[in-house]
Amino acid sequence: MRVLVAKWGNSLAVRLPVDCVKAAGLKEGDQVEAVVTPMGEIRLTPEQSFDKTAFLERVGRLRARLPMTQATVEDLRREERY
Repeated sequence: MRVLVAKWGNSLAVRLPVDCVKAAGLKEGDQVEAVVTPMGEIRLTPEQSFDKTAFLERVGRLRARLPMTQATVEDLRREERY
């Protein structure tokens, strides 16, 4: 897909087509990380905001699957090398 590079103040700007915006899940005010590769490609990646609630829920689900009984903890301590 071709887009036009235009002057915006002292900078250059690119307008993102609505299809790209929807596919990336962007909305006005979102930030993207811009990286220029050694080949000269410009890559824009949406920044992921940290969702503490979702993170804690995921950690809770993962922790629930761990077999951390007293016997398991004792085995881990016995095998520890100092």
